[in-house]
Amino acid sequence: MQAPASSAAVAGKRFDVIVVGSGASGGWAAKRLSEAGLQVCMLEAGRALTDADYQEHVPAHALPYRARADEVIRRTRPKQKDCYACREWNYDWFANDIDEPYTTPSDKPFAWMGRLRVVGGRTNVWGRQSYRLGDIDFKAASHDGHGIDWPLTYKDLAPYYDLVEEYVGITGIAEGPDAVVPDGRFHPPMGLSCVEHGVRNRLRRQFGRTMTLGRSANITKPINGRGACHYCGPCEHGCATHSYFNSAFTTVADAVATGRTTLVTGAMVSQVLTDPATRKATGVRYVDRATRQVREVHARVVVLAAQALESTRILLNSQDGGLANGSGVLGRYLMDHISGGGAAAEFPDLAGTVMGPGSPRRPNGIYLMRFRNLPGQPASASKDFLRGYGYQGGGSTGLRNNAPGFGAAYKAALRETSTTFSLGGFGECLPHADNHVALDRDVVDAWGIPVLRVSMRWTDNELALRRDMAVQAAEMLEALGGRQIQIRLNARQIPGYGIHEVGTARMGSDPKQSVLNQFQQAHELQNLFVTDGAGFPSIACQNPTLTIMALTVRSCDYMLEQMKTGTL
Repeated sequence: MQAPASSAAVAGKRFDVIVVGSGASGGWAAKRLSEAGLQVCMLEAGRALTDADYQEHVPAHALPYRARADEVIRRTRPKQKDCYACREWNYDWFANDIDEPYTTPSDKPFAWMGRLRVVGGRTNVWGRQSYRLGDIDFKAASHDGHGIDWPLTYKDLAPYYDLVEEYVGITGIAEGPDAVVPDGRFHPPMGLSCVEHGVRNRLRRQFGRTMTLGRSANITKPINGRGACHYCGPCEHGCATHSYFNSAFTTVADAVATGRTTLVTGAMVSQVLTDPATRKATGVRYVDRATRQVREVHARVVVLAAQALESTRILLNSQDGGLANGSGVLGRYLMDHISGGGAAAEFPDLAGTVMGPGSPRRPNGIYLMRFRNLPGQPASASKDFLRGYGYQGGGSTGLRNNAPGFGAAYKAALRETSTTFSLGGFGECLPHADNHVALDRDVVDAWGIPVLRVSMRWTDNELALRRDMAVQAAEMLEALGGRQIQIRLNARQIPGYGIHEVGTARMGSDPKQSVLNQFQQAHELQNLFVTDGAGFPSIACQNPTLTIMALTVRSCDYMLEQMKTGTL
């Protein structure tokens, strides 16, 4: 990919579109718009990586601290280190929490993790689980009365799911039209283990519930010059064969290859510029990370795709009371998936091939679809909470790495095998106005930009979901023949650990209750779009990234139509 431009090279220039952010949403926006002939300026806060930066094949013993550097990492990244993906291999891809702080009320801690400062954003380290939402999700408020419906339907988004899946490459198994989570366009499936096959079949037979292979953005056949996954395992360390979806070497590379996208790195965007006379956005102001010089760039249209909280922070910093905030809901209705409930068990009768240290490492698990509070279920099947949850997890046969003892006894115990299977829930968080972000003007980052104050807590509904996750997981595993059941209930897990924060600039049909319309266009500024997860009116219980990408492409197509007609 062509080297990024310097921030000075674009300062003062005018483009057709400015895209802020280069992750899942920003990459697609730049690709779609530049391939349509528009001149695009993409502003990214971080730096560019190359294949030489990826260390997926570097063992722990080859690292300077042998992967025992947690306290060293926490000196600069005390929050980011709580993310499972922030490790010695890649910790310098993450934001420095000292330079880029945020604040919370003392009684409402929030873990804002997964803040990347490299081209591609979170797609460098994401878990890659990619699930469609269905009308049960888009119209959830009509079903149970909480919140607002999305201003679009599954039928509106389905063609864009198709387009994104075919380009991204997602391994999966089609489960049929009656499945709770709609099927997609899948690559050949990665194989299930013996215990996973057994649990899948028993679940369907005994409970009528659907457990499928995780729908993961890892390709299993070559496409677009990318090699098929070779099961080396730690995708969060990078991928030199480009086998998982990372916008840096897919959508962003395609956009830059057109010659019509100018990628600028090290640009800390602080605000959207507007013309009060025309009530339109005119560009953005940003700070060069290296020189700390304040610069501006201008465009016909501005697209914020910085990540839900980052985009909302930019809007809040753009105008007193927040830009495009006539509704007063900007910053409100923050959501994240609640986890921390599940169970594990041993299944000695479903033993398969032993997976030892040198075995292939499938970078994927299983997905058990939501079964609570579904339309058409009898009232007795509903629980004392709204919405539902899905499970992720998996199982295999391996050596007993946690064998007790030492010496000869330990070695003998280590050779024993164990077949285990586990489930961990991801539950839907309801949208509440009290869960919100605002500016903390008493605290600024290293570039002088006011930071966010995040205020969120789980409600009784989420806590009830988490308890049910644990109870149901244990009951299912026991009924399926599991032994040594271990219930897992982490009642202390605070919001943020799902790393799926969405909301804060929600879409809606009514401008009095929402910031954006169905095309993620600001109700109050026609040439301003927010295409990351900030626009979600509700979160469902599926991972959000696939939907973010599909929505982005749909919004870009709408934008192109509006520009052709002169509306924009």
